[in-house]
Amino acid sequence: MVRCDAGFFRLWLDSLIIMLRDKGALLLLVGAPVLYGFFYPWFYSTQVVQRVPVAVVVQDNSSLARQMLRFAQASPRIDSQLVTADEGEARLALLRGEVMGYALLPRDLKRDVLRRANVVVPVYANGAYPLVSKQVQYGFAEAFGTVSAGVEIKRLEASGQSAPQAAVARSPVNSQAVALFNPTEGYGSFVVAAVAVLILQQTLLMGCALLVGTWREQGSDRASARQWLARLLALCVPGWLAGLFYFGWIFVWQDFPHGGNPWAALALLACYVPAVVGCASLLGWWLADRERALQLALFTSIPLAFLGGFTWPVEALPEPLQWLRWLSPSTAGIEASLRFNQLGAPLWAGLSQLAWLASMALLTWLAVLWLGARPSDEKNESNRHLANAG
Repeated sequence: MVRCDAGFFRLWLDSLIIMLRDKGALLLLVGAPVLYGFFYPWFYSTQVVQRVPVAVVVQDNSSLARQMLRFAQASPRIDSQLVTADEGEARLALLRGEVMGYALLPRDLKRDVLRRANVVVPVYANGAYPLVSKQVQYGFAEAFGTVSAGVEIKRLEASGQSAPQAAVARSPVNSQAVALFNPTEGYGSFVVAAVAVLILQQTLLMGCALLVGTWREQGSDRASARQWLARLLALCVPGWLAGLFYFGWIFVWQDFPHGGNPWAALALLACYVPAVVGCASLLGWWLADRERALQLALFTSIPLAFLGGFTWPVEALPEPLQWLRWLSPSTAGIEASLRFNQLGAPLWAGLSQLAWLASMALLTWLAVLWLGARPSDEKNESNRHLANAG
């Protein structure tokens, strides 16, 4: 028994050495995850878009318009880089990309407010950039909303109400918004946690498919089930290490929400990495070509990002895609990762995803072991010739 275990360990170690000696596979399985881990979160280090450049068109020379301008200039969301009375100048600055939006304070603004007319202050934002557009709209809405509330409270006080009464009358019901699991509402905290799972899949997919495609080209794909099991376990090692790197130190270093349920996150890695390795090995076996496996994995990266459910709501996808997306391990992996690593959900909350990943791993590994253990076509042909000659 000890000799058998030692033999299997030797097969596993030999497979690991072969993987490390392949420069292309080493770059994809080790270098790429480390590179992505350092640089991808760096782009989202500010988390929230702040100080978006805007313009304010002031066509009303009144104290109310000046107060609204001051509040807009004090907003942390927007940066009033251009103040002008000419709307054409502001629109030209928007078209040039110098500002991302502008607000128009129209003529007779204060007079219309005093007359209790329905005053509308238009805010124009560059909708080609939704995140920036949202900040422009929110920034102006908060600034002008504060001024509007002050005007209404003064009007109520003038009618005989006290300041507290006026404040309650102005807003009798208030809501309190609480952002759970992402208190800063940062874009990085939202997207990096999901993309890390997809990066882990794609780097594993490319590296494993490349190695299996190489073995097919070299004719070393026909091996015993024991040897293929050692190969698959060796391919899992860089995936498990990269997963620990992402879920552990990277999230701590970048200060993203993390560590809600680390034991469940480890259970996810235990199921997710073998599922990806199994799918990648089948892909490499089917293509039987080193370069083709790499090209196909690169081609699928962007579609899988859209199907993952974090860049676009799953409910908004066409129904066939809602079913087809489960063929990728990243679908269940992203859902389970967000629940365990970000939300801190208990293990039972992601059991369906873990079961799906474990099933994918089992079926794909059995398929690879069966394919690898089959006699080659050349060997079958030779046996047939020998049988005919006999």
